[in-house]
Amino acid sequence: MKIAIACDHAGFLLKETVTAQIKKHESEIMDFGTDNAATPVDYPDYAAKLAQAVASGKADRGIMLCGSGIGACITANKFKGVRAAACHDTYSAAQGVAHDDMNVLCMGARVIGSSLACSLVDAFLTTSFTKEPRHMRRLEKLKAIENANMK
Repeated sequence: MKIAIACDHAGFLLKETVTAQIKKHESEIMDFGTDNAATPVDYPDYAAKLAQAVASGKADRGIMLCGSGIGACITANKFKGVRAAACHDTYSAAQGVAHDDMNVLCMGARVIGSSLACSLVDAFLTTSFTKEPRHMRRLEKLKAIENANMK
């Protein structure tokens, strides 16, 4: 599996931990920056690069880190085909994939610690979309809304 990862300056230190956790899953990593915590950068620039990689199919899934996870999530969801959620508990990280085919996990480095982040990465990467009829029906409705509103 190819995993895109990106962060702003607030998420940089957690990105190092998350990258190590992704490697445990023997996934290929595509790193879209940023490269340090000292230089303030704008999360939309990095979330957009990550979301484009997922939307285009260059990456199977993405993990974006910013201060709260919220701004990154809002940005990523502007891209057709991206289903991003800010998750700070393992249930949501797994259920978002299983029921909603979530393909971008956003986390807030100022909200959670490294141990929980690793657990969220594990839940996100080891869960598959169930493809149960009710979930497929809902996903098709999401795609129809997306197609009608993202021109």
